[in-house]
Amino acid sequence: MYQIKGKEYPCCTSVTMGLIGGKWKTVILYHLLSGPLRYNELKKGIGVVTERTLSLQLKQLEDDGLVNRKVYTSKPPLKVEYTLTDFGESLRPLLEGIAEWGVKAIQNHGKKVA
Repeated sequence: MYQIKGKEYPCCTSVTMGLIGGKWKTVILYHLLSGPLRYNELKKGIGVVTERTLSLQLKQLEDDGLVNRKVYTSKPPLKVEYTLTDFGESLRPLLEGIAEWGVKAIQNHGKKVA
């Protein structure tokens, strides 16, 4: 058994899935691979995610140390930017591999719509 921030995990794989699993976390992380993004840029890039879900997932990723949230208050309007932390950046090879595999899955079993 492993424990991180009070949560117990039976194996290393479950640790990884606990941190990046779910429908939107890997999508958010993948979009942040290209560099800092504001909330609306993330929302526009992802498209179909609700604002509430995006906010909750970003908060969880921030709490888990994968995403950094920086607020710029020097002049109105308030600007908030999201970036990967060094820990989040360590996911780059995994996220790129997942994306590559997704392309292969589409080529073999699917099609692009809209």
